[in-house]
Formats: sequence, C-alpha cells, structure tokens
Amino acid sequence: MKELSYNTISHVLESWESLRRIAKWEEVAGVCLFRKLFRRSPPARVLFGFPIDIDPDSDDLRFSKRFVTQAMYMIQMLDSSISMLGPDIDMLSEIMAELGAKHSRYGVQPEMFTVMGECLIEMLAEVLPNGLSTEAEAAWQTTYKELSQDMIRAYVS
Repeated sequence: MKELSYNTISHVLESWESLRRIAKWEEVAGVCLFRKLFRRSPPARVLFGFPIDIDPDSDDLRFSKRFVTQAMYMIQMLDSSISMLGPDIDMLSEIMAELGAKHSRYGVQPEMFTVMGECLIEMLAEVLPNGLSTEAEAAWQTTYKELSQDMIRAYVS
C-alpha cells in the first residue's frame, strides 16, 4: 500500500468519526451498505448466505438477525482497518493481504471489491448528517482503492 497523505487520512477519519456519532451507527451503516451491495450485486447475496432472489428492500431481509449481524460485522471490520490508518501502514497492508486471502477462499471475486467501494461511498454520503464533501469522497476513493488493492494482491500471490 502506498502511503496516504495527511489530508486524505484526515478526511477519512473525520467522516468516519462523524458516522460513529450516529445512534446505532454500526447497524445503520451496515444495513445501508449491505442493501446497496445486495441491490447492485446479486451474487453477493449468495456469498453472505442468502437466496439470490431475495429482495434487498424486504423487511424479511432487513429484520433478519443474520443479515444485521453480518452487516454490523462488516462495519466493525472497516472500523478496525480505518483505525490503523497512519504511520504504520505496512502492518495494515499485511492485514489486508491476509483478509484478501480469506475473501478469496470465500469465493469473493476481485471485481466485487469495486462494487463494495462504490456502495461504501454511497452509504457514507447517504448516512452522514452532512453527506460527504467532494474532498472527503476523493479521500475515501483513494483509501478504499489502496486497501482493496492489498486484498486483491492476495489473489495472485
């Protein structure tokens, strides 16, 4: 992973901290993210153990304990990764590569990372009280690209 600029990290951390101040933030963000992902990528539904034909906007899915738990877990994993941004980027890079190897074993295709990144940024823009500024969106795009590239590298190693 290339080193991220101070401004990039600042925008990501500030917007993430704003997200964390929302009541039930992990659930709110996770459910929004997963619904977006499930709408855009039906194969993701199957990867997370749901029928490919389940309606991402259905109450059955929204109130499924498994769905909410997995959505919150995704946000918790993102939270852990984001908390590691900074000077010791090499350790984060290694962790992301290990996570990429796990995703490969789960059947996640490399192109799905792009979709997840788009859904993540859309979720932030929707859920954050003031949305995402142009600068913050660019910072998220840069940061997510770097993190996901470390994960994808594990597919070819």
